[in-house]
Amino acid sequence: MGGAAMTWMSLNWTLALPEIVLSCCGMAILILGVVSRGNFFRLGCMLTVGAFLLTAMLVLSGANGVGYSGLFVTDAYSVFVKLLVLAAATLGVVMSLDYNEHENLRRFEFPVLMLFSTVGMMLMASATSLMTMYMGVELMSLSIYVLAAFARDELRSSEAGLKYFVLGSLASGLLLYGVSLIYGFTGSMDFALLAKALSDPASASPGLVVGIVFVLSGLALKVSAVPFHMWTPDVYEGAPTPVTAFMASAPKVAAMALLVRLMASPFGHLLAQWQQLIVLMSIASMLLGSLAAIGQRNIKRLMAYSSIGHMGYALIGLAAGTQAGVRGVLIYLVTYVFMNIGTFALIIAMRRRGRAVEGITDLAGLGRTDPAMALGLAVFMFSMAGIPPFSGFWGKYFIFTAAVQQGMWALAVIGVLTSVIGAFYYIRIIKVMYFDAPDEAFDVRPASLSFVAGVGGLFTTLFFLYPAPVVAAAEAAAKVLFG
Repeated sequence: MGGAAMTWMSLNWTLALPEIVLSCCGMAILILGVVSRGNFFRLGCMLTVGAFLLTAMLVLSGANGVGYSGLFVTDAYSVFVKLLVLAAATLGVVMSLDYNEHENLRRFEFPVLMLFSTVGMMLMASATSLMTMYMGVELMSLSIYVLAAFARDELRSSEAGLKYFVLGSLASGLLLYGVSLIYGFTGSMDFALLAKALSDPASASPGLVVGIVFVLSGLALKVSAVPFHMWTPDVYEGAPTPVTAFMASAPKVAAMALLVRLMASPFGHLLAQWQQLIVLMSIASMLLGSLAAIGQRNIKRLMAYSSIGHMGYALIGLAAGTQAGVRGVLIYLVTYVFMNIGTFALIIAMRRRGRAVEGITDLAGLGRTDPAMALGLAVFMFSMAGIPPFSGFWGKYFIFTAAVQQGMWALAVIGVLTSVIGAFYYIRIIKVMYFDAPDEAFDVRPASLSFVAGVGGLFTTLFFLYPAPVVAAAEAAAKVLFG
């Protein structure tokens, strides 16, 4: 009896209290939705937002340590990622309130799926084992597959869900095969034991390197890095817009954070083996994201290619392989989430006579018909283009600085050049809004969308005034991986 108690205590299960509480809240909301006879959607969304806020408080107040026999960790890095994921998920749920009402998607399963997907992302942030990593990735992905096809009566949404499911399953297969190879050649799936076993790069067998490549490929598909980006434009365009906003923010953060921890911690000594692969993926993503977006006419599709490009910039920090590089990645992810979420909130607000419109030309003359919305979009476009003093500039600044410090001048220069190319299609949107002949005015924006856009806009605009808290938190998080 005493031995069993000791074993239970040794699990240190309280470290996973935020995940446990959030999962219990999700199951409670699901049960309430099933037994409820009325429209439970709006109340379900509010309860989900409350669950996210409660979880964030638990994350902030929790202790650091390793639990579940080395499978789970709570540290400054995981706390940083979890808070960012929860912020993105909260804003994503708020955005869905009025959209789902308009599109007749008032089903309580919607916020519940977002909640369970978020649990998977939090598990990814705390993973210290290849098996925990896989469980988190699958929990996140399975929920998003359903969300992408949530508008089941619409052909585009069903197609998006199917494409994401097929290619996501391929990514899961690659990931699992890579895990099996790594386990076969090292005899362990624990990050700490892998780091110890691979402390001598000469001990890395070709089979092990192949396993790392497979794992990298599986996670690259989740962040939509080239050449694993094929699903992104079609899924972004076809999925319901709040789902697109959610997919473009929280899962990207979780997958990129997991990729960084994986490469920097257990495989950090093998930098020479995987660095060039990351560099190639980064360059290809930046180039494709910048060039392919130029010809787009649908704004959701344009944001898809923009997202590919942004992940390419984030990969520069990982390619640097240093603490400064990881700090740059984390700062970049923070700036990316808020400007991305804000942009999608205003895209959802693009409605005429109750019907959603998605064409860039539909923004014609917005500066005269809705100056506030035009100003918000202009701020987000300038930020994404990396124009100071907006937050997007500072995100790129920390990334490029880390690359230059490692002597990766060519990569930094390519990043700057692709940013200049990308600025073309961002500024084109501003030109359409302020210089084209006005089109019919959009419908009145719901308060929920104005709130989300306002939060994103304030952060994007005012970040340069007081960046210290984010920079300090990112520095502390990066130090965990290199301390």
